[in-house]
Amino acid sequence: MRTRPAFPVRSGLGFLFLFLAQALAVAVPTAAHAHGDTVKVVVTGQREGHVTTEITWENDGDAIEEAVAATVNSTSPDGSRTMGPWRLVRDAGTRTGWSTAEVLPPGTWKVSVDVGFPSLGHGEKEIAVPVVDPAPSAATPSAAAPSASASAAPSASAAPSGPSAAPVSSASAAPAPDPADEGEDRTVWWTTAGVAVIALAGAAAGILLRRARARRR
Repeated sequence: MRTRPAFPVRSGLGFLFLFLAQALAVAVPTAAHAHGDTVKVVVTGQREGHVTTEITWENDGDAIEEAVAATVNSTSPDGSRTMGPWRLVRDAGTRTGWSTAEVLPPGTWKVSVDVGFPSLGHGEKEIAVPVVDPAPSAATPSAAAPSASASAAPSASAAPSGPSAAPVSSASAAPAPDPADEGEDRTVWWTTAGVAVIALAGAAAGILLRRARARRR
C-alpha cells in the first residue's frame, strides 16, 4: 500500500519545506562561525609593569565573552633576560582588556602574546618599563635628634650681647644683698656686744666689792 507524503514535492508547500530545510542547514554553521576563526591581539603597553592587551574577534571586532587561554613571553633586546610564560587575566570593568598578574622589572622588553582559545591569535610589541623612585620615608628619631640640637644651637648663639646683656649663671642668679639689711645686722651685733660688756663689767664690780667688804671684816 502506497502512502502519500504530507507535503507533495510538486506542490507549493513541498517546495517551501525543502527551501526552509536547506536554509536552516546553511544558517547554523554560518552563525557558529560569525566571529571568524582567529582573534586579534593588540599589545597596548604596560601599567605599573603589568603587560596590557586588547583582544577581540578578528572579523567583527566584538569582545570575546568566554575565557581566553593565552601565554605572554618577554625578552630583553639583547636576549640575556627572559620573563614568562605568563597567562592573561581579564581587566576589571572592561570587556576587551586583558593583562598579566605578574610584573615586568624596569627596562625595555619585546613582548609576544599567543592565544590558543577560543581561536588562534598572535601579537607582539616592544615596551619600556620605567624605574619608579621609592617613596621618601619618614626620618627616624635618631636622625631627628641631631637636627633638633643643631636648631637649638643657633637660638642660643642668637642671644643678645652687649652691656645690657647679663650672663646667665648660678652666681648671677642669686639676689644682691640689701644695704639696709646689712645695717640692721651690724646694729644688732653692736647691741649684743654692748650688753655683754656691761654684764662683764657689772660682774667684775660685784667681785671687787665683795673682796673689799671681806677685807674690812
